[in-house]
Amino acid sequence: MKAEAIEYGDRRVYSVGAFNRGVASWLARLPTVWVEGEVTELRRQERWASVFFTLKDPADGACLGVSMPRGRFDALRLELADGDRVHVYGRPELYEARGEFRLRALSLERFGLGDHLAALERLKQKLAAEGLFAAERKRPLPFLPRRIGLVTGNDAAAKRDVLTSIQTRFPPAHVLVAETYVQGPRAAGAVIETLRALCGEPEIDVIVVARGGGSFEDLLPFSDERLVRAVADCAVPIVTAVGHEQDTPLCDLAADARASTPSVAARLVVPDLAELLQRLDRHRQGLERGTRRALERERQRLDRTHERLGRAPRLLVERGRSRLEQAAGRLKALSPRGTLERGYAIVRAGDEIVRSSRAVEPGQGVDVELAEGGFGARVEDVK
Repeated sequence: MKAEAIEYGDRRVYSVGAFNRGVASWLARLPTVWVEGEVTELRRQERWASVFFTLKDPADGACLGVSMPRGRFDALRLELADGDRVHVYGRPELYEARGEFRLRALSLERFGLGDHLAALERLKQKLAAEGLFAAERKRPLPFLPRRIGLVTGNDAAAKRDVLTSIQTRFPPAHVLVAETYVQGPRAAGAVIETLRALCGEPEIDVIVVARGGGSFEDLLPFSDERLVRAVADCAVPIVTAVGHEQDTPLCDLAADARASTPSVAARLVVPDLAELLQRLDRHRQGLERGTRRALERERQRLDRTHERLGRAPRLLVERGRSRLEQAAGRLKALSPRGTLERGYAIVRAGDEIVRSSRAVEPGQGVDVELAEGGFGARVEDVK
């Protein structure tokens, strides 16, 4: 909206609102810029749409008000405190209602973060080229580890979350807690030493490296090249649970598994005992049903076998009787008696059966055997 002046003779006068609108319109045409300074007077309220703070020049104390949309500010998770050096990227603006000049922030970084990010990206590419992050290097996690090593900070919330989750899911689990530095310049070396010590402990089947959320600088030790290599070279599988879900330190890429939170890490290293018992119960019931079905099948088969065995003697007798009757029939058909019954006779001269007319002479006496009885006869003629 164009700022209109009021004419008082030869004097053009602007109302406060018009003046502010004009200045705001002019400022809106200025380019976006990066501004460096220290954060002071940070103010954030849940009911506010924006976060406010003052950017102070440490050299001369000059101050500049800054506002930033709360959602964008919270997404950065910088956890800023008074005195932190930052780079703010934004556009000058005038809050018309109160005539307050400030910088409307579009992006915000801790001082030097860009250099850190570039260095981490170069290290990431170097280690990836060596194969430290390759999927084929990842080892499967044990289903039921004998002992679990836990690398964490002293009295850390992450330690409590991991232990509570493990004990809730699988109370018989054995956990060896190794507390060490997880923040600051000594953290990387301390975690490396702790990993090596745990690898030397008997029956350690998996190691969890856990650290809660923090600023970018707080998590830098877990992107240290020495620590990343130690994680990749560890003799047992490693699960990392460092920072929040959106944080990805380089050790996550080298680990065998990465958990978004310490509680998720617990779910990766131990099964749920209640669920496991339910599965075992279902398998037991399945085995019982299978065993009963197999026994029933065997019982039915045995019954059929007994039945066949009971029928076998009768079948043998019947088959024997049938064969005997067949043989008797054949014998009967072949026996002389059978021949006689068909109307034939047997002629004997003395003790010999007469088979030829040459065996007798006229006037010779013979015996004739019939099917029923017999009689004597005398040969009258030989043919």
